[in-house]
Amino acid sequence: MDNDELIKKLLADYKKKIEHDRHTYHTVKKLNPEFMESNRQRAKLHYEKNKAKKKERYENNKELHKSKNLYAYYKRTNKLDIFKDKHKEKYDNLVSIGFIHLEPQDGVSLPADVQSL
Repeated sequence: MDNDELIKKLLADYKKKIEHDRHTYHTVKKLNPEFMESNRQRAKLHYEKNKAKKKERYENNKELHKSKNLYAYYKRTNKLDIFKDKHKEKYDNLVSIGFIHLEPQDGVSLPADVQSL
């Protein structure tokens, strides 16, 4: 069996399994009240067990989210130059993580009459 054929077979089998599982869930499991209750209990336990982790992750990423939202505001109001001047540290942080691309991506080149930021 060729490598490409094997990959196609594995992908087809995976797709069949996903479709079968989705069909089983919506036609059998979802209509079973015991399953739905146990599923809700499992989800509730998971939520209670990982509440501290979720809060810690939120606290760790709070500044990043604030920076992204602030950048989106300045971009939406066409005032990116003010953002760069006023919030230099936040701008540099967004550039360093790759949120802001200074160069065109994916081989796309800018037309000659368009200047980059």
